[in-house]
Amino acid sequence: MPARSLLVPAVLALTALTAAVPVPAASAAGSDPAGSDPAGVELGRQTLPAGDGWASAGAGTTGGAAAPAANVRVVTDRAGLVAALASPGPRVVYVKGVVDVDRTCADFATGGYTLAGYLAAYDPAVWGRATEPSGPLEDARAASAAAQTKYVKLKVPSDTTIVGLPGATIRHINLHVDKADNVIIRNIRFEDAADCFPQWDPTDGDEGNWNSLYDNISVTGSTHVWIDHNTFTDGDNPDADQPVHFGRPYQVHDGQADITSASDLVTVSWNSFRDHDKTMLIGSTNNPANDRGRLSVTVHHNEFYDNLQRLPRVRFGKVHVYNNYYQAPDAATFVYALGVGVESQIYAENNYFRLSRAVDPAALLYDWGGTALTARGNLLRVGGTERPIDLVATYNAKHDPDLGADAGWTPALHTGIDPAAAVPREVSRHAGAGKIR
Repeated sequence: MPARSLLVPAVLALTALTAAVPVPAASAAGSDPAGSDPAGVELGRQTLPAGDGWASAGAGTTGGAAAPAANVRVVTDRAGLVAALASPGPRVVYVKGVVDVDRTCADFATGGYTLAGYLAAYDPAVWGRATEPSGPLEDARAASAAAQTKYVKLKVPSDTTIVGLPGATIRHINLHVDKADNVIIRNIRFEDAADCFPQWDPTDGDEGNWNSLYDNISVTGSTHVWIDHNTFTDGDNPDADQPVHFGRPYQVHDGQADITSASDLVTVSWNSFRDHDKTMLIGSTNNPANDRGRLSVTVHHNEFYDNLQRLPRVRFGKVHVYNNYYQAPDAATFVYALGVGVESQIYAENNYFRLSRAVDPAALLYDWGGTALTARGNLLRVGGTERPIDLVATYNAKHDPDLGADAGWTPALHTGIDPAAAVPREVSRHAGAGKIR
């Protein structure tokens, strides 16, 4: 992967999940049957509009809109969320307040794992760089990670709507939409799905890398998923503040909204993605056996602010990327925007790219083994100057081999496409949690 430019790192201990939040006294399980939607709230009954991206294909995406009153619940803590997701479907789950875990990293550690011990055992000066870690401390790390996974990775079943009431936050939790169909997730602030036990892999890239497990939202093997009007942030534990071990950033976060493992028919709209490294991955391997012909995703009217990469990175899929607002205020925290991966077919239309003077527009694309990208109507602003940008020609002027300018398809499922010049205003006003019109 391209090397990440580093900010001055903070010296942090293994405390990615530091704040224990007690179960609210209002409910032993933190989950109350609503009987009907909360007063004045109808978001749980809303469905994806016809024609709004790939998730509107076929039967469309309705989530839990057909849930009977008994299947509508309000949750205020992790236990309540777990119970609501396990309840009969179709279901509507309203998130109220801050839903957090009530354990720290130390609670998950087992088998004698400590970060200090792990660093001593697998220091490249001791372990070398030819093989991945193995032995007692790696086994202890893996067992600790499994304990965390069991607690923080929550499965979202088919025919589900999860929607936030005003101010709703899900923190330190990975929502996993796995082998499901017909799921809606809206109006929630997602914070800091941090991995307490990242794995060191000296064989990953030229210098090795730390790899973490959790996304805020993971979509795997699923269809008809709508992710809309959410805010994604690392909160007070940003990637940029992680320490450096073995010369590489100690990566405690993975994606914010990753769509992988033969998932298909997904719309990602009106979200705010902020201050993060690996933001959105569409397709996780170069193996076509499962993914070829799938991974059809629409990404529209999202805000990407100060993100390093994967906005999105795509393999195989026909991905329509339109009317998104990209802001890269610092070259030190930007690598690329659109990753053109193996057999990807990205159609990038009427997006707006606002870059600092230090960011090279040729870096907006990165070739991960793809061959072509269609770009239409995109605008670039550097300083006070706004001008059209041909993304492919700008990339080709500085890189070899050239990318082709025809991804081989034309999107048909989309809402009205705004002029690129209107994107900063519209997206800034309406993208993110709490801004549903």
